[in-house]
Amino acid sequence: MPFLTSIELDRAGDGYPSDIPAIRALERGLEIHPKVTFLVGENGTGKSTLLEGLADKWGFAKESGNRSRMFGTRDYDTVLAPALRLARTSARPWDGFFLRAESFYNFATEMDELETQPFCASGYSSFGGKSLHERSHGEAFLTVFLERLGGHGFYLLDEPEAALSPTRQMAFLVRLHDLANDFSQLVIATHSPIILSYPDSIIYELSDAGIERVSYRDSQPYQVTSRFLKNPEAMLKRLLED
Repeated sequence: MPFLTSIELDRAGDGYPSDIPAIRALERGLEIHPKVTFLVGENGTGKSTLLEGLADKWGFAKESGNRSRMFGTRDYDTVLAPALRLARTSARPWDGFFLRAESFYNFATEMDELETQPFCASGYSSFGGKSLHERSHGEAFLTVFLERLGGHGFYLLDEPEAALSPTRQMAFLVRLHDLANDFSQLVIATHSPIILSYPDSIIYELSDAGIERVSYRDSQPYQVTSRFLKNPEAMLKRLLED
């Protein structure tokens, strides 16, 4: 059973973020897949805004983390969260995590700080036993996915591919499949056509026209990448010529 079935904009205000077409489209409601829901679209179309609003509404730390470790190095505008209505089921997740790629460094630093505090649970206990800063950026991301996300959970991931090579994105795809089959529900904002290929999912494309449900091969990340790889010489000529 999923934990969340739909999101709806309960009351739209004036200005940001209601002036973003995709956010405004939430007035009609947005179905959430029982396993994986993808958000795709160009920068500025509202993917991160929606995901951060959902994370705040759910009670996650705004810069990455779960419900029990709340921190922040700056105040983020969470005006969307109070305006969202979440249709939850009676099921309750055992685990949860919000990954915000933009502020992952701050999260890793907070785990280091927890490690130095007496009478606190280890900041490293869920991350392979050592600081995330002692790993490469990509390895730190992958450690979170492999070690921290334990299953039977509700996970919000904002651009999980940000630090991952194509090979590591495929490793993430395997982990995504494991989590989805372990009673987990994930909402993921991504630009990666590799991650987006996961079949048991819904893909929503956010644009200036609002929100549209699309197939994998009709999605913007697949279309752009496919056109480039099919004829890189022609695309480069078109892009780089005066």
